[in-house]
Amino acid sequence: MKILPSRMKANRATGGKPLYRRIWFWAGLGISGGIVALIYGVSLIDRTLPNQSELNAVLREQTLTIKAADGTILQQQGEATREELKLEQIPDNLKKAFIASEDRRFRQHNGVDPQGIVRAGLNNLRSQGVVEGGSTITQQLTRILFLKQEQTIWRKLKEVRLAQKMEQELTKDQILERYLNLVYLGSGAYGVADAAWVYFSKSPDQLSLAEMATIAGLAPAPSLYAPDKNPEAAKRRRDLVLLRMQEDGVITPEQRQAALQEPLTLKSSLPKRVQVESPYFTSYIQKELPKYVSPNVLKSGGLVVETTLNPSWQKVAEEAVAKTLRNQGRWENFKQAAMVAIDPRSGEIKAMVGGKDFGKNQFNRVTQAQRQPGSTFKGFVYATAIASGKSPYDSYEDAPFVVDGYEPKNYSENFHGSMNIRDALTRSVNIIAVKVLIDVGFTPTIKLAHDMGIKSELKPTYSLALGSNEVNLLELTSAYGSFATLGLHTEPHGITRILNRQGKVIWSANFKSKRALDADSAAIMTWMLRNVVEAGTGGSAQLDNRPVAGKTGTSDEARDLWFIGYIPQMVTGVWLGNDDNRPTDGSSGSAAYTWHEFMEKAAEGMPVEKFPKRPKLEGRKGTIKAQSIKPKQVLNRSIDSDDDSEGESARNSNSEESGSSRRRRSRRSYAQEEQQSSDSTPRRRRRDAYGGLRLRSESSSNNSSEESSTPRRRSRRVESDSPPPQRTRRESSPANNSGSSGSSSSQPSWRDKLRPPKE
Repeated sequence: MKILPSRMKANRATGGKPLYRRIWFWAGLGISGGIVALIYGVSLIDRTLPNQSELNAVLREQTLTIKAADGTILQQQGEATREELKLEQIPDNLKKAFIASEDRRFRQHNGVDPQGIVRAGLNNLRSQGVVEGGSTITQQLTRILFLKQEQTIWRKLKEVRLAQKMEQELTKDQILERYLNLVYLGSGAYGVADAAWVYFSKSPDQLSLAEMATIAGLAPAPSLYAPDKNPEAAKRRRDLVLLRMQEDGVITPEQRQAALQEPLTLKSSLPKRVQVESPYFTSYIQKELPKYVSPNVLKSGGLVVETTLNPSWQKVAEEAVAKTLRNQGRWENFKQAAMVAIDPRSGEIKAMVGGKDFGKNQFNRVTQAQRQPGSTFKGFVYATAIASGKSPYDSYEDAPFVVDGYEPKNYSENFHGSMNIRDALTRSVNIIAVKVLIDVGFTPTIKLAHDMGIKSELKPTYSLALGSNEVNLLELTSAYGSFATLGLHTEPHGITRILNRQGKVIWSANFKSKRALDADSAAIMTWMLRNVVEAGTGGSAQLDNRPVAGKTGTSDEARDLWFIGYIPQMVTGVWLGNDDNRPTDGSSGSAAYTWHEFMEKAAEGMPVEKFPKRPKLEGRKGTIKAQSIKPKQVLNRSIDSDDDSEGESARNSNSEESGSSRRRRSRRSYAQEEQQSSDSTPRRRRRDAYGGLRLRSESSSNNSSEESSTPRRRSRRVESDSPPPQRTRRESSPANNSGSSGSSSSQPSWRDKLRPPKE
């Protein structure tokens, strides 16, 4: 009986209804649930958004920008602006035109503008069309950098949340700068600098007020308001932007009126971002990127690659190669050329020309073409000899010589008797090069070449001394750079830094120099290679005011023409030839002259540095242990007469006779480099003043089968026995019928008489 009154009192206190029937209970429960749901929804959205560090992104995804050493853009891929401007470089009226057009309360909101959304809705309703958007500049930037363009509520929620986060991370000026550099404005233009160029062929600071309003009016719908596609709509949109600028107090009524009366005059240009500078180099850079960054990073993109290329030197290199192809190439029957310049102290590639025309053929003859280097390989043979303790004045006999069935020959077919190593290198005598290789051994020579920078496989054959193993121009040039640095080698490379979308460095070059050759031996080799330029086969490479060292090289029938030369600060390699391996009528003197044309201009303003003095030769100890080869058979006489007496059927009976037949064919086809034979065919008139080589079969069944199955002979011809060429390489002297290096004649040849005047 006492409980009943208490229950009645409770019911009266609650109005006579239980809690679950009260409105305020459910209202409170709903609000609480909504708050919890909102918090959960926000956290769910946040988990799908980029992290805080990524909000500093300055580039779109799927883009790649390659820059030269001075910061100029060489190539861009993806939706990127060619010219990225700092905010202070953008005219004030252009910035304000975008704010008036896209986000009038940009400076007041925190990423999302409710007032702007309401105002845009009312204006669109009043105009019965979409004339104003509710998205802020910050929201548009988040969409550009992080989101796709699909029209979904989920994307809009992510956009709002990202905009709020971005406002917390960046200043208003940083947001505006990124937006003006990234916004798409139609016709392939990304950013205001590209748009100014695409529509008016101007830089942003040259735009008139009307042109600025036209560009700002493109942002909401570039395809609809593009002045080159829909000039009337573009003009109406421009006038609306000018009205808003006046309403916001940015311009005066007089300024607006003057801008309204200005005709819409276009001067269209292609987007600068589609231009590619130094395409052979940039394609090489793209192939190098996987070495330094992961596939995932490459796939996501947004990378800026800073390279070593010197744009001024690159231009000079392209001009030098084009000039040689235009002049010498036409007369000497070569269609292609390649050049690379490297700073040997750092390994940085400063210029690269991979061929005649990248648009027609993307094959890079600096990095991809494997060619026989001819006599340029002698540098490594003699360097091994010097490093093993030999003196440049050690003498060898230049006389008929056959080793294990292999018979190297000088092109002149003359012999000079006793000759020291230095003179043999200067005159590029083949027989002595092979004899030196036998003394020092295959293994030390191959190891030194690899240590100095040769990466291609080198086979232990006697023809190694004369450049029978194929290499590419980049590795050969880099290896010669080791002479310039007193024996230190640094890996050649074209990339200095790689930056991600946030502008942070994710990789930077840190290539260390390694000792490949002792300093004294390198200095002696430079002294010897200087003599090649001053008194030997490389005379066309001489520079007036600075010392040059280098080596020429030529292969069978002048198929490959080389010169690798250096000064203390730069090593440059040149190759001339044909992609299909056809013989040329040219000379390595043409390659040396091309080198001179480039270096003469590239070295302007560069301090003149001298090479180290030649070290004392007395009492030197070797740093490389020679591993002398022990041939099975050595003949100090020619076997030509024996081979020539054999009949046609005997010549085809075995590999040795096949080699003899090949040698006979070689005699008919070897082209000389600077001298001309007065009674030869037109093909033989361009004879090699530097001599040649014919390879005897090296007792290899592979070589024998190769020679018999292909018309492209692998017999080698390199320079030998020449008088020093003159700076003007067009001057040539006739050779006597025997092919020896006779005295020069002042009478020009029939070919020289027909040549066009030198540029």
